This record gives sequence, C-alpha cells and structure tokens, in this order.
Amino acid sequence: LAGIERFGIVGFGMILALHVLRMSVRAMAWSLSVYEPYELNLRDTLPAVLIGEAMSSLIPLGILVSGTSKAVAVRHRVPLVVGLSSVATENLFYSLTTSLFLILGAITFLRSFPLDEGWTVTIDVIIAGIALLLIFLFLMVVRQWHIASETCERLYQRGYFRGILEHGRMHVRLFENLIYSFYRRHPRRFLPICGLGVLYHVLGVAEVWFILSRLTDGIPSLLNSFVLESVSRMINILFKLIPMAIGVDEAGAKFVGETVGLAVGIGVTLTIIRKGRTLFWTLIGLLLILKRGLSLREIAPIAES
Repeated sequence: LAGIERFGIVGFGMILALHVLRMSVRAMAWSLSVYEPYELNLRDTLPAVLIGEAMSSLIPLGILVSGTSKAVAVRHRVPLVVGLSSVATENLFYSLTTSLFLILGAITFLRSFPLDEGWTVTIDVIIAGIALLLIFLFLMVVRQWHIASETCERLYQRGYFRGILEHGRMHVRLFENLIYSFYRRHPRRFLPICGLGVLYHVLGVAEVWFILSRLTDGIPSLLNSFVLESVSRMINILFKLIPMAIGVDEAGAKFVGETVGLAVGIGVTLTIIRKGRTLFWTLIGLLLILKRGLSLREIAPIAES
C-alpha cells in the first residue's frame, strides 16, 4: 500500500494516458492492415481495440474472441470477413515483433543475471519454442499454406460438420486469401506496421521505467525495465487461460524483481499498479460494448466457426 500511495493519482493518470497511446499504436497498425476499397481510421479501430482488450482480459482464453469482437465492432464500416482478415493480418505482424521482443528479453535475462539451472533450461525451451513458431508463421505466409481451409475441406469430405462447412469452408478460404493477398499488394506497409509493433513494446518498457521511477529513489535501469516488461508479456501470453493473469503475474514479477535486485515488494507493486490500469481500460471497453449493443451471443458463434 505504501508503494501505491507513493505512486499517486498523478502517476496513475500518466500510465492511463501511456496505455491508451499504446492501444492507439495497435489501432494504427490495424488501420494499415486494411486495403482498398475498404478503409478504417483511428476513430474506428481504437474503440474496437479497447473492446477486444476488455474481452481478452476478462474471459478465459479471451484471445479467441478478442479478434472477433474487434471485427464485429467495425462491421458497420467493413464486411465481417474483411474485418476478420485485417485483424488476423495485424496479429501476424504483432506476433512477429512480439516473438522477437520475447526472445531478446529472454536472452538478456539469461546473460545478465544469475539463474538456477532449472530456470535456465526452462527459458531456453521457451526461446526455442518461440523461434520455431516464428519460423512456422514466416513459412506459412511466404508459401501461402492454406492450412485452415484445407482442414475444413477434409472434414467436409469426410462428412463432419457438413451444416457449418457447406458454406463455411468457402469463407475460410476467402479469409486466408485476403490475408495472403495483402502481402503481395502492399509490401511497402510491412515496415511501417512492424515499426508500430516495435513502438508498442518500447512504450511498454517506458511504462515500466516510469512506474519504477516513482517507486524507487534512484533512476531505474532501462535493462531492468526491459526484462520486467518482456517477462510480463511472456506471462500474459502463456497464461491467457487465467483472466488478467491473477496471481501468476505477481509471482513472475516477484521472481524477476528479486533476480534483478529490486527492493522487496517493488515487482509485485509494479504488477498491481499495471493491473489497476488494465482494469480501468477494461471498464471503458465494457462501456463501449454496452454502447454499441454487442454481446457474447453475437461474438461467440463467429469465434467458434
């Protein structure tokens, strides 16, 4: 509580502003992932991103409905399949920059701080897993593997889910084609979208640094801020099943904070403050859901299909 009081209302207001800036960066990247004749601007994508983040934070495995909820939120501007494909395209770019960020953070953590052999092996396995996933995604896009639509076609030919797949497999094929055609038609957008993905993570490190600057007496280390943010991001990805990573995030921050030499409780306080920020913007996302009349009944069937 002492650390939270020290951080103060002004500090909390600053990280609220910083977080909406991060969400704006993701929203801009999404806007660049839509191609003519359709178009989405920041006024369309930012509220949709906040809605998606709210769904992702509150629902177990919310990542499965997060992208769908974004597409549903802009269905008045673009067809649903276009919205879904643009979200998936942006997510591929985001996965690329996030994978590189996590690998760099894990390697930095291993090389800069003493760790038990068990933790070293675990982190090495995670690095290898992320690298393999990155290679798979790269090959999938470059070689245009139609894994989803071909799987749907095989299931349909064998008599499974014929009612859904009668037309659904065609929609999946169109969905894949829209994603892959983006890379052929707009190669110049590759670097700007990746740059926005990098900026998103840089702002995350800046947020950690700012919080630490108000919780500690000295000037925080950028290295510590980078490691704390990368580990926090990894925990959020690995434990998406747990809403807001309650308990897990705090344990991870405590471990990393003690490893990098922060005072007792600083890592946990950092996590609590960031959870408060997440809760605030989650409430804003829920208000946007209510305002737009969205519901899980509308989103869930699309996500499942």
